[in-house]
Amino acid sequence: MSIDRVVMAFAGTMILASLALAQLHSPDWLWLTAFVGANMLQAAFTGFCPLAAVLKRAGLRPGVAFE
Repeated sequence: MSIDRVVMAFAGTMILASLALAQLHSPDWLWLTAFVGANMLQAAFTGFCPLAAVLKRAGLRPGVAFE
C-alpha cells in the first residue's frame, strides 16, 4: 500500500471515529474532526503531511501526492 492510500485511510478512520465518539460521548470530539480536516487542507496547499513524512521514514513507498 502506498503512503497516499495509508494517509487517506488514516484520515477517514480518524474522522469517522471522532464523529462516532461525538455522538456517543461528547461533542468535544468534533475538535479532532476539525484538526484532521485542517491538516488535510494545509497538505493540499503545501504538499507537507506529517503522517506522510513518518511513513516515508518507515519505508513505505510514496504515491503521486506525497513524493
